[in-house]
Amino acid sequence: MTRAQFEERFFGAARWVVIAFLALITLVPFYYMIVLSLKPIDSLLVDPGSIWVGAKDLTTQTYRDVLKPTSEGGQGFLQFMLNSALVSLGTVALTLAAAVPGSYAISRLKFFGGRQVSAMFLAVYLFPATLLAVPLFVMFARAGLSKSLVGLAIVYVAQTLPVSIYMLKNYLVTIPQSIEEAAALDGCGRLQTVRRVVLPLALPSLMATGLYVFMIAWNEFLFALLFLVADPDKWTVSLGLAQLSNGIEVSKTVLMAGSVILTIPVVLLFFAAERLLTEGLTSGADKG
Repeated sequence: MTRAQFEERFFGAARWVVIAFLALITLVPFYYMIVLSLKPIDSLLVDPGSIWVGAKDLTTQTYRDVLKPTSEGGQGFLQFMLNSALVSLGTVALTLAAAVPGSYAISRLKFFGGRQVSAMFLAVYLFPATLLAVPLFVMFARAGLSKSLVGLAIVYVAQTLPVSIYMLKNYLVTIPQSIEEAAALDGCGRLQTVRRVVLPLALPSLMATGLYVFMIAWNEFLFALLFLVADPDKWTVSLGLAQLSNGIEVSKTVLMAGSVILTIPVVLLFFAAERLLTEGLTSGADKG
């Protein structure tokens, strides 16, 4: 066996070992969380280390307790999820609406300090959120938006817009300019070119950026706590989960059910958008 053959076989086997190890440390905790959420509390107390739940012990009462409104003795997570969905989707829409023209201008238009502006967008994102928390809260409190979901979504845009512009810019520079030149020869103006040519070709990047923004807004806790802590009816799902973890009377099975509910929407959204995230829509676009 030659050295090249040995290395090929060794790294081929090592690749699967690494993949299996990463899958194990990623999936096992999530699986255990699901098992705990489906266990009755008495079964958990008897055998807390069990990673299997029998059919006779299987229960969905924990999910019913989590999703029921607080007026009916539940935790009100259905309302929390609705609030989080409204804030997250609003953040995605506002961020992309601002990031698309901004990233296009940086990637295509020539102006003084263009490279510095691009780097500055990323540098702004590197500042910790705690530095912005107090100034943003004071500003929005004076504007009367400190206790609203709209104000929270705007705050999230301030967090996600810089990195969104940076991500989209890196993709737009890969789109051949000859495509836009051909559209211009066909009579398209700049806005028509962006809407009819650039945006369809940039769809994978738009989906990836939108998913990234959605995950940030869905899981964010600090600003949601500052803006909404005084109004439980407007709490997001992250605040609701924090309430469960701090509640002495709340069982760990109910806490795990809330954690599953927090995680599942993002996982489903990722798998739903997987095709657009991995598909190269620009392949062959410059031919002919």
